[in-house]
Amino acid sequence: MARHAVLVQNGSNVVAERRLRWTGGKQAGGNNKRAGYERDPHALFMVIHILELSGRSLSLEQIAQVSAGGPELSLSGEARSRVQAARELVEQLVRENKVCYGVNTGFGKLSDVHIPASDLEALQLNLVRSHACGLGNPLSEAETRAMMLLRANVLACGISGCRPVLIETLLNMLQRGVHPVIPEKGSVGASGDLAPLAHLALSMLGEGESFFRGARLSGAEALLLANIAPVRLAAKEGLSLLNGTQAMAAVGGLALLRAERVTALADLAGAMTLEAVLGTPVAFDARIQQARPHPQQSAVAAHLRELLADSEIRQSHLTGDTRVQDAYSLRCMPQVHGAVRTALRHAREVVEIESGSATDNPLVFTDTGEILSGGNFHGAPLAMVFDYAAIALADLMSIGERRIDRLINPDLNEGLPPFMSPRPGISSGFMLVHVVAAALLNEAKVLAHPASVDSVPTSGGKEDHVSMGMTSALKLRQIVDNAEFAVAIELMVAAEGLRYRLPLQSSKPIQRAIEIVRGFAPPLTADRALSKDIQALAQAIKAGELDEFV
Repeated sequence: MARHAVLVQNGSNVVAERRLRWTGGKQAGGNNKRAGYERDPHALFMVIHILELSGRSLSLEQIAQVSAGGPELSLSGEARSRVQAARELVEQLVRENKVCYGVNTGFGKLSDVHIPASDLEALQLNLVRSHACGLGNPLSEAETRAMMLLRANVLACGISGCRPVLIETLLNMLQRGVHPVIPEKGSVGASGDLAPLAHLALSMLGEGESFFRGARLSGAEALLLANIAPVRLAAKEGLSLLNGTQAMAAVGGLALLRAERVTALADLAGAMTLEAVLGTPVAFDARIQQARPHPQQSAVAAHLRELLADSEIRQSHLTGDTRVQDAYSLRCMPQVHGAVRTALRHAREVVEIESGSATDNPLVFTDTGEILSGGNFHGAPLAMVFDYAAIALADLMSIGERRIDRLINPDLNEGLPPFMSPRPGISSGFMLVHVVAAALLNEAKVLAHPASVDSVPTSGGKEDHVSMGMTSALKLRQIVDNAEFAVAIELMVAAEGLRYRLPLQSSKPIQRAIEIVRGFAPPLTADRALSKDIQALAQAIKAGELDEFV
């Protein structure tokens, strides 16, 4: 069964890390209120029902839960006090007419222009309006919700100088389903995701556009229907909403969760391929991994041993097999898949730190009464790890493509039909499925070129080094899409190869996997269009329907 780590919240504190077991959407009883989870006899667990934001780091699982529509959200009392104290310091500065960047000055190259108190509201409003110039398709509802959650949480750190009402408005919008229309293109990742966050802020003001109950409406109409009062910005609050990395963190963070899943399922696909081409699991022996003790390499090898245990197919060629060792794409799965897991784990750590980090500018420190300008909005930490994750996933697809070739190539597939065709020559079988996998891989290789190595100076040279982190996040999302298709293809072709090994059976986990795969991709008894099979299986991967193997 798939087990998903969840942090149990009690107020603003994490009480324990527990585990959930998915039951396919059926209520399992006990004290859980959310259908779809049951108590795991091997571990304690509970479901988060209320998440109090305190500015502390959030896990990717928590972000994903909120992006999917739950749990209930509130601002902790401790965070509210910090936010209010910082706000009072900003208001004191305004009353005393002290010059401070972003509070009573222009922005970027115009930071030397002092703004009188009578124009401070107009300053913030104009900032939001002028920066809302994003282009392209809107972010998905899940990505938008994740972005809103992350923005609310970093404001809850209490050093941005905004009023609590900004955070409460974001939480109300999340709870009532008002989702700003946020174009995905237009951010260079410093001073953060300015254009995407401006579109978010514009909806809070009752301007721009928002999605509400499936309709695309004006921002004012969406707030009205949801019974949410539009915000009027006070000094510094426009800047508090716009400076930050929450667009790239939302897009990249949700993509990382999917990447972790598809990487684990690549183990399953590889194990099925190994069986179909009569390979050996000897290379997965724990002693080999201990001789090179990378933790994730050992984890992959253990996963493969578990998937392949007690296979009739393996027993059938233990003796009399003249082959000494398998090709790298089979033998080196622990090393390659493990390295991918390591990259994704590092990226997760960075995103989770970022989720509880104050990323606007300037920052308000109430202990000393200072407001300091810095660069926490710069997206370099996220940009680099998203590029790292993209490179890792492209390599995961590369080794998988080689295994797909071994399944269908009559020179390599150990006696399986050429291209797994039911009537070779008359039927092409899976010939073009491999071509599709190659095309997906090519695109992933191109997209794996790191965006973070590029910088285009903006804002009259004031912002002279930028991260391009949003580009990194969007590229990662596309590569994950491709990886889900690629793993779906290998699962489908490997299941077909195992059909030709009958009556010999593989291991119980693999026989179960074949059963699931066959629900989306029936056996190929005659040539047919396979696009729908691949798409259905890839969607099942994305929806978690194979998570019992993760």
